[in-house]
Amino acid sequence: MEVPITDLDYVKLFAEKLKNDNRLFVEQKKFIESQIKMSSSLFQKMFAEDFKTNARKYFRKRKIIE
Repeated sequence: MEVPITDLDYVKLFAEKLKNDNRLFVEQKKFIESQIKMSSSLFQKMFAEDFKTNARKYFRKRKIIE
C-alpha cells in the first residue's frame, strides 16, 4: 500500500493490519471494553438511584433526545 494520505487511507491500512494480525484485534477489543466499563461506571455515578429518569432529564437538557 502507498503512504496513507487521507483518513480513509489510514482506516484501510488499519483494516488490512487487523486482517493479517489478530493480536491487534485483541488489543482493540480490550480498549473498547475498558471504555464501555468506564462509561457505564460514570453514568451510574452521575444518575444514581433513579438512573432511567435522571438519564432522560440529562439527555433532554442537552437536546440529545426529545
